[in-house]
Amino acid sequence: MRFENKVCIVTGAASGIGLATANRMASEGGRVAIVDLKAEAAEAAAQAIGEAAISLVADVGDAGAIQDGIHAVLEKWGRIDVLVNNAAMMTFQLLEELTVEQWDHVLAVNLRSVFAFCRGVAPHIQGGAIVNVSSVHAHETTANVIPYASSKGGMEAFCRAMSQEYPIEKLRINCVAPGAINTPMLWNNPNVKSGKEKITGKVGEPEDVAAAICFLASDEAKFINGTTLVVDGGRLDVL
Repeated sequence: MRFENKVCIVTGAASGIGLATANRMASEGGRVAIVDLKAEAAEAAAQAIGEAAISLVADVGDAGAIQDGIHAVLEKWGRIDVLVNNAAMMTFQLLEELTVEQWDHVLAVNLRSVFAFCRGVAPHIQGGAIVNVSSVHAHETTANVIPYASSKGGMEAFCRAMSQEYPIEKLRINCVAPGAINTPMLWNNPNVKSGKEKITGKVGEPEDVAAAICFLASDEAKFINGTTLVVDGGRLDVL
């Protein structure tokens, strides 16, 4: 029971990797705040877990909504031990087709939200952990996804820098970089549909990534800090 009596916030937790992570943390004794933009799906996920979960509807691109969510968790349980920044979005335009508004939106959801959540929860974590869900696109990428790849590269740099600002005994921050995972984000990707992005090898399941997230968030990883664990079935090693 690695998360017994621990309070965990998981963003983008109504489906996919976030949902698998929330379910696993709850199954290991954690109390979980499911943060998602989709109200009905978030509530359904929380109800399926039971009394150990609450749903919070929030647009993580809105810094005010993030602060409200953190406050709601503290009001409910009085503490925060684990934060998983998983919520993300993608666009699929060439650079010259991108608008400033599109760029800003992706960076707000994927990267500024990480800053806002981390800044908001760091004072409350004592001996806990933050895990950010990056992507293999931070390491190798394709055309048409510049904002997404940039946000994930920035996330990993943010992680390295933040790890230097807090004693490891207070909090640890790490990233998990998934490869091809069986989620709607993968199969709805136009680059995958068109064949521009090749899916080589086995496609992982959300539970595979959740296992890595939960390891890094647990005390088992107490000496791991400021790094990225790639969970891609060896994809980067063979490209």
